[in-house]
Amino acid sequence: MKKILVPIGTHPQSEKTLQYAVDFAQHIGAEIFVMTAFNSPMAAGNLSNVVGKIEKSNQEYLNNIIELVDQKGVSIKTATYVGSVIEGLEAIDAKLGIDLIIIAPRSTDINEDLYLGNTTGSIIKKTDIPTLLVPRECEFTPIKKILTAFKSGIVTDSSILKPLLLMKAAFEANVNLLLVKTPNYTQEDLVVDPSLMDVSKKISITENQTTYMGVLEHFQGKKPDLLCVFRRKRGFFEKLWKKNTISKSEFWVKIPVLVLPSKKNE
Repeated sequence: MKKILVPIGTHPQSEKTLQYAVDFAQHIGAEIFVMTAFNSPMAAGNLSNVVGKIEKSNQEYLNNIIELVDQKGVSIKTATYVGSVIEGLEAIDAKLGIDLIIIAPRSTDINEDLYLGNTTGSIIKKTDIPTLLVPRECEFTPIKKILTAFKSGIVTDSSILKPLLLMKAAFEANVNLLLVKTPNYTQEDLVVDPSLMDVSKKISITENQTTYMGVLEHFQGKKPDLLCVFRRKRGFFEKLWKKNTISKSEFWVKIPVLVLPSKKNE
């Protein structure tokens, strides 16, 4: 895990997310790329002039955010992109090969009733890049306990587990698996893929209405530093396929959440 992308939104405390990313990157020996994206204005006149001015303004904004953090010797490079955030992420990933996105659950949205804002939710739903959601109140500490929760033990592509394995190794963390039997589960869901069992032999099975409720049941006992979940249409954030936001009444934790993508059809 050598290249970490930090999309910087318009939230007034964006430097807190970047500081967490710097601390994380220092621990694992990675470099950071911070980015911002903007849509080209549809206006008459010298369009390139207008775009140039906006790009310069965005670059200054990124530089100001970087100046607010303790860089701790970590390489931080910047990028601005003309287009949507998703297009920008995909373009940078295609060029550099991004290993991980670190972003706040609400990178632009200041609605305190939301856990996951529209921009961050869209990133999770529409990209195949592993994403670490870091609440702004989180300060970096080495990750020692990881709870990996899922409602189906089926893994269609074992390579999606790579970020979890890298974090386990880098932090010498203990990983606990939690299989949550939800309504309408199938017998196939209860068969845990060998690639998951290779991550940890410590597995608990519980039965709840939702995966989140299963996590809540085990949260105090496990006291994890990191929650790992899967981005699936039948997974932890399945409501993202109906909308891009998640309210705090639907899900909320105060620790970082690693969202692993699903690279093949389920």
